[in-house]
Amino acid sequence: MNYQESLQWIHERTKFGIKPGVKRMEWMLEKLDHPEKKITGVHIVGTNGKGSTLSYMRNALNENGYTVGTFTSPYIEVFNERISVNGTPIPDEDIAMLANIVRPVSERLVEETDLGNSTEFEIITTMMFVYFGNVNPVDYVLVEAGLGATHDSTNVFRPVMTLLTSIGMDHIDILGDTLLDITKDKSGVIKEGIPLVFNVKDDTCRDYIYKVLDEKNAKGIELERDVILVTDGEEFSFKYGKYDFDDIRLEMLGRHQQENASIAIAALLEMMERDLVKLDVNKMIQGVEKTFWTGRIERISEDPIIILDGAHNNEAVDALVDTMRENYPDKKITVLFSAVKGKPLDTMVYKIGMLADTFNVTEFDFFKAEDGEVLFNSIDHPNKHFVKDYVDYVKHFDGELLLVTGSLYFISEVKQGLRDK
Repeated sequence: MNYQESLQWIHERTKFGIKPGVKRMEWMLEKLDHPEKKITGVHIVGTNGKGSTLSYMRNALNENGYTVGTFTSPYIEVFNERISVNGTPIPDEDIAMLANIVRPVSERLVEETDLGNSTEFEIITTMMFVYFGNVNPVDYVLVEAGLGATHDSTNVFRPVMTLLTSIGMDHIDILGDTLLDITKDKSGVIKEGIPLVFNVKDDTCRDYIYKVLDEKNAKGIELERDVILVTDGEEFSFKYGKYDFDDIRLEMLGRHQQENASIAIAALLEMMERDLVKLDVNKMIQGVEKTFWTGRIERISEDPIIILDGAHNNEAVDALVDTMRENYPDKKITVLFSAVKGKPLDTMVYKIGMLADTFNVTEFDFFKAEDGEVLFNSIDHPNKHFVKDYVDYVKHFDGELLLVTGSLYFISEVKQGLRDK
């Protein structure tokens, strides 16, 4: 298969849906000589903040001269972003090579077992492990979980450090409909003797995390207990153990980003204390400060101001609303919103609607995208509209501030559409 044929083969596997469980992954990885055992990896899970936290860690390691592989989802502009080295998507020919390695094994999975077909995400995850384990070894691999932790396709390797960025009500049809249910699934990231850096605000959930940490004989490093973060507007101070940093100023806005950065810094410092990495801490902080993560409070235009943010659940919307109010309190905000099916639309659009002087909705071409009429009818706003051509709307926007938000898949379509035009 060439590159385009490889992408077609991978994307065709969306028809097999989401199938939680790691047995198919384990079978394929065994046939591929266990590439997942050959990486020095960090596993990052959480409802929100995974991508940003991963990016802070990558930049800090890059500033210290390390080569870092990353696995993230979804992609925003090009598919190859999913597997990147030092922030650069791997080449098309490498995607094709990996697909040609993995496809025969996935076909054998169907022929030789009763486990069924591998999903799109399982194929991509397997490709990543093959790339960093067998084809192109790097110093560190930062692996972002897809959905949950216990039954996620990424949960098949032993990391040197684990991170849990947040717990919120998302994917409740798969992970459970209470915060504790979701916590129980996320806690599956905790491995015997491997430290966990985490940010969990609910007391019951926190207690459960400590219970699992105790059972696994693993160290817990908790934001606000072990890691102290003090915010002073756009700057914050950080303290963990003997380490103390003042006046950290991030490129990305919002208290939630300061929390994500603090989790990343604490994880790196703990790795240094365990002789897993050697760091110049000043370079580490410099790397964190200049980190940028596409689609998260991303300002793509100054005049007019146009901001993209993939606020895809209630917790992400809360963070977005707080950040916009803090940084743009005097602006008239026009919203352009779209989402995928299964999201808590009523609460999401209510919260976003409190920001909006004008509330536009649209629909985009994606198999999980919510119908435009459903979106429009979910909104109770005195100035709401339906936008048919969202790329043209963004391109010719002449108001004060346009906030494009909702699904990360929608943000991806907007960016690709603007690039094509």
